[in-house]
Amino acid sequence: MFSKRSGNFGGIPNRLYRRRDALIRSGSPITDLISANVHQHGIAYPKAILKRVTKEAVTAATIYRPDPQGQRVARLAIQKYYETEGIFLPADQIILTPGASISYQYLFQLFANPGDEILCPSPSYPLFEAIAALSDVKIRYYPLVLSSGHLHNRWEISFDDFESRIHAKTRAIVLISPHNPTGAVITTAEMEKICDIARRFSLPIIFDEVFSAFLFNTKTLPRPQPSIAPLIILINGLSKMLALPGVKIGWMGILGDSDRVKKSVRILQKISDTFLPNNEWAQFATPTLFAEGGNFLKQYKAQMEHRKEIAMSVLSHTESLAVNPPEAGFYVVVKIKDPRKNEEKIALALLEQEGILIHPGYFYNLPPGHLVICFVSRPQVLRKCLEKIVRHCTC
Repeated sequence: MFSKRSGNFGGIPNRLYRRRDALIRSGSPITDLISANVHQHGIAYPKAILKRVTKEAVTAATIYRPDPQGQRVARLAIQKYYETEGIFLPADQIILTPGASISYQYLFQLFANPGDEILCPSPSYPLFEAIAALSDVKIRYYPLVLSSGHLHNRWEISFDDFESRIHAKTRAIVLISPHNPTGAVITTAEMEKICDIARRFSLPIIFDEVFSAFLFNTKTLPRPQPSIAPLIILINGLSKMLALPGVKIGWMGILGDSDRVKKSVRILQKISDTFLPNNEWAQFATPTLFAEGGNFLKQYKAQMEHRKEIAMSVLSHTESLAVNPPEAGFYVVVKIKDPRKNEEKIALALLEQEGILIHPGYFYNLPPGHLVICFVSRPQVLRKCLEKIVRHCTC
């Protein structure tokens, strides 16, 4: 009765989430230090603006005239945003989606036949395996390694064997910067190497920049260069950038060789036209959300940086843990120094004894002995929870 594909989605939750669900059913409070939904932690786009913008947008969307590429007013607003970033991305080369996950599915289907492979970084966010299963393609991972830097260690692409991961069935390279969950930001030198590899092997680059508004160490995000790489798809959206996950406005920006860009846009239009998934009022609201969200975004960035500093102040002042300052984003990866301590047991103990949910590193293909923590919680809550995590890793 069911497809083979559906078998990838019918499994029971892992032990950590079975225990979490049982605690929730029993009424026990859970402090979630893994969700990046900032609405749960006191951060939200100004309600007064949203109320006014929603009313105006609903009026503008009274007559349903869908555009499979996305309403032009929204695409022009995104074009203007990239102009402030020093990038010329014409509105006609932008495709709106309800978010990054849908963008990935469109792109996997654009580039790959069943059984083909997409190169993705490891550590990696778990969604890629699920989207690949839905698209009947496979994920092949290339490693990020922790290397010694001038000021601190950082996660970076291992180029020693990168090209050996590419073979006849490779169809695209996924780059994520800022990276989730390590918080690494790709360097200009790394980007030039990847663009050169993409050119030599004639592979598109899917560049996920959804955390690009939250850079801690630099003001400029290195992006793929269309003068080198043959085809580039930028993925971003309003979910993280303006704390608007429920608005469901994301996009793909397509750059590179003119003929490949035109073909990609044409096919993606047809894929989008099959579903027409984008909310109309949200599209009409997009220009004002960008235009009036500047002050909020400054405050939002400052709050994220403050919470990151709290995380570092607690986690880096103990001999039992090693932590690399995230260069961007909402997450931090922590290494437990004592090899006798099991990451999953620590995560379970924190959940059962303290009501704190964090992830063991193997959820993200991290080496043994790592934990993943999101630092978007309110400062007072975050500090108390992190102090409890330190105690559990120390004793």
